[in-house]
Amino acid sequence: MLKKMNRAEKKAVDLPSGQNQYLGVKLRHTRMTKGLRLRDLAEKAECSESMLSKIENGRAVPSLKALYRIAEAMGLTVGQLFAQPAEANGLVSRHGERPIVHADPLRNGPGLTLERLIPYHQSHLLQGSIHNIAPGGSGGGLVAHEGEEVAYILEGQVEFIVGDERFLLKTGDSICYRSEQPHGYRNGGDGHAKLIIVNTPPSF
Repeated sequence: MLKKMNRAEKKAVDLPSGQNQYLGVKLRHTRMTKGLRLRDLAEKAECSESMLSKIENGRAVPSLKALYRIAEAMGLTVGQLFAQPAEANGLVSRHGERPIVHADPLRNGPGLTLERLIPYHQSHLLQGSIHNIAPGGSGGGLVAHEGEEVAYILEGQVEFIVGDERFLLKTGDSICYRSEQPHGYRNGGDGHAKLIIVNTPPSF
């Protein structure tokens, strides 16, 4: 029996169409090629059918934690869900031209957006993104996966959780940790926060 929609899922509904529209197309295509019904994927990803349906139709933006579960349920990384055929695999990533990922909005607002510094490609050993976090925004909960990560605070302040420890990081601070430890972050301040996270191997 499917569980009821949780708080993270409730924040991820009823968005204007068009945000992360390619995510919905890719999700539906991958699900169908794997022969999965919405119910099948919902059970494997531990989320509701209604949330998955809204994501596929471009009307919902899931949290990062939910994205990890959905990708894992289909044998993919989150990066593969957002990879677009038109993305270049060149050396330079131009400001204003990087792929943008919208995740975990707050009351349909700009809770969290990510700019991908390294386009998804199976040859890359590193993965890096700029995380733009609105006041009160977060990654949607703790995640754990193989590898190692480093985060550097570009502006504002961010509370990081790694295992059983909490760290308040401010502009210029950094943190490095094994990704197998449950980890996450939130912007508990009144101002915008921005950080860079680089990890290996690619998991997002």
